[in-house]
Amino acid sequence: MNQYEVATLGGGCFWCLEAVYDELKGVVDVVSGYSGGHVVNPTYEEVCGKKTGHAEVVQVTFDPAVVSYRELLEVFFTIHDPTTPDRQGNDVGPQYRSVIFYHSPEQKATAEAVMAELEAAGIWDDPIVTELKPFEVFYPAEDYHQEYFKRNPHQPYCAFVVAPKVSKFRKKFYDRLKREDSTRA
Repeated sequence: MNQYEVATLGGGCFWCLEAVYDELKGVVDVVSGYSGGHVVNPTYEEVCGKKTGHAEVVQVTFDPAVVSYRELLEVFFTIHDPTTPDRQGNDVGPQYRSVIFYHSPEQKATAEAVMAELEAAGIWDDPIVTELKPFEVFYPAEDYHQEYFKRNPHQPYCAFVVAPKVSKFRKKFYDRLKREDSTRA
């Protein structure tokens, strides 16, 4: 029997993260939602109001026998800018911050190591501002946010913001994509 693990990551709009992780081999489920705030069961409108403290996140259930937590983080740091506090492109506000909510001491150590390696590599001109916090609670977003890109690929935001991130992911991680002709993890 598989022993799945969970990662909770925020890197801007959750539609972008969900669209990418949905295609990664070893990922069993991706749910868009909210984490890191002080309001119980927040709504999208409340989170966008910037007063709940929540970040838009995805909760990724994955099979560590197929994809490691480190690999999830490699994808994470490829598809968003971890150097801009409370911002991803034109999306501005604390709900769009770069944040990793770790579920175990091992996840925390892995995230610290990956961030240190990326800083040492000097990939970005500015320092990484990704928050690293213990996971507390996750609230799934409203149904219309789930699988948003898959259901609305021609919606302008999806076409101009989400699609380029998915394309970048597909090119860089081609060998790690789920294949339609194979069984899903």
